[in-house]
Amino acid sequence: MTAIAHNPVLPGFRPDPSVCRVGDAFYAVTSSFEYFPGLPVHRSTDLVHWEPVGHVIHREDQLDLSGVASSGGLFAATIRHHDGRFWVVCTLVGGTGRSGGFVVTAADPAGPWSDPTWVDGGDGRDGIDPSLLFARDGRAWWCGTRLASPGAWPEQTQVWVREFDPVGLRLVGDEHVVWHGALEGAVWAEGPHLLEVDEAQGGGVLLLASEGGTERHHAVSVARGASPIGPFAGNPGNPVLTHRHLGRGAPVANVGHADLVDDGRGGWWALALATRCLDGIDSLQGRETWLVPVAWEDGWPVFAPGEGRLSREVEVPWAEDDEAEDAGRSAAAGTAAAAGTAGTRLGSLLEEHFDGPELHPDLIRVRTAPGVDRIGLGARPGHARLRPTSQSLAEVAPHAFAGFRLEQPRARVTAVIEASGAPGMTAGLALRQSEARHLRLGVRDGVVELVLHVDGDEHVRGTAPAADGSVELELAIDGFAVAARVRTAQQADADWTEVGRAGVRPLSSSGIGSFVGVTAGVFATGTNAADAWADVDVLRVEHVA
Repeated sequence: MTAIAHNPVLPGFRPDPSVCRVGDAFYAVTSSFEYFPGLPVHRSTDLVHWEPVGHVIHREDQLDLSGVASSGGLFAATIRHHDGRFWVVCTLVGGTGRSGGFVVTAADPAGPWSDPTWVDGGDGRDGIDPSLLFARDGRAWWCGTRLASPGAWPEQTQVWVREFDPVGLRLVGDEHVVWHGALEGAVWAEGPHLLEVDEAQGGGVLLLASEGGTERHHAVSVARGASPIGPFAGNPGNPVLTHRHLGRGAPVANVGHADLVDDGRGGWWALALATRCLDGIDSLQGRETWLVPVAWEDGWPVFAPGEGRLSREVEVPWAEDDEAEDAGRSAAAGTAAAAGTAGTRLGSLLEEHFDGPELHPDLIRVRTAPGVDRIGLGARPGHARLRPTSQSLAEVAPHAFAGFRLEQPRARVTAVIEASGAPGMTAGLALRQSEARHLRLGVRDGVVELVLHVDGDEHVRGTAPAADGSVELELAIDGFAVAARVRTAQQADADWTEVGRAGVRPLSSSGIGSFVGVTAGVFATGTNAADAWADVDVLRVEHVA
């Protein structure tokens, strides 16, 4: 038996992976930042195929994301299983409401998840990237990272550890600063995880952390201590996983933020983030989750043994050959779609017809707005109704936007939309990097317009007349080139009209401090009139590998 995992195993911006195993199943959680639902959870039984099972933040009143700027919000989380429950710890960064570290639990990773319990370190600067270790002696430990104050050098961080009370959901006892990074002068030692290992892996407690910042100098390092509070001694071979030395022409970069898991069959694996590159800069997909094989030598983990870098294909020797399984998955997805459940995901196709009781599990919105029906089902059978607000996509606000993560450099995004025609309203398709940078193909007052928004400047890349009633919009993406078309939706064989073309390199996360990739979706903006609406019949993102 053997199967091939095709990296990235979680494509599209799904960074900062954490993973745990419960029985024969693996569960991964990834960052979601300003998007809702937040903290997606994926499940796999073979490390090759991963399916979404739910979100940790799935109720809009769980957390306030309404005022979170792009690349703020829900940072790196950790998922663990203990005493019959799943535990996720995370940090909410920014916004106008409560922020900081929190813990949530669930009996089932599909939910429901508890409301967050805020966990304070007591000094008001608890930092980011919390993790949990449930030790074999019954004690639990919380670790995280924060900027050192004062620091011995700029952007020096400290990894700290403190005992955690899993009943009272609070930190107890003294704090211990245990790590500043493997290399002298290391910046942003972050994403720490503590793992107890057997004597076959050298025994004691491993501290896994990344450093160098989450761009080209990102790297994974490892240290060992006798207990969760150290002291920790670094692996002489640190860093143990990085692409920082491969140069600007490397097709994969920004490698780091790993978590380790054993497969219950004597093997070990890691999930790590990395970015695919085009023309030397980050692709529109942003930071994604990759599978890495791990061996053990002299008591230390060896990532991608014999290679030392990430591979697009990874052999999982005990997994089933996936041809029959893929056929079964496709048939099951087709049956589910026919039964009217939420959306389909067949290979490279993400599609939502809005004819089920819930939205597609991969469809995400921008921020939270409890009690506001921004994207609703039921107003018109087989459609989603967008209720616009007066804010534009360039403002920090909860938008009437719903989209899929862009998972491949080449894709065709289409939607069938009919709008009420309310004065000032624009409805259409968008490629969203942030409020500062996005591409809109929108219909307003009988005209469809292609607009690239970059740091406050609007660049019109083309216009065309729009027919009355429903229109079909298309964005064809090829790397950093986008072509836009429109046609009437009343005729299946109607001719397309080209609207314009745009270069979208500004939507890359490179050099702009962005932690997210691009989402492709539908939007409605420009008015909060009660009679304003845009009905979406279908949203489709067809990826080309």
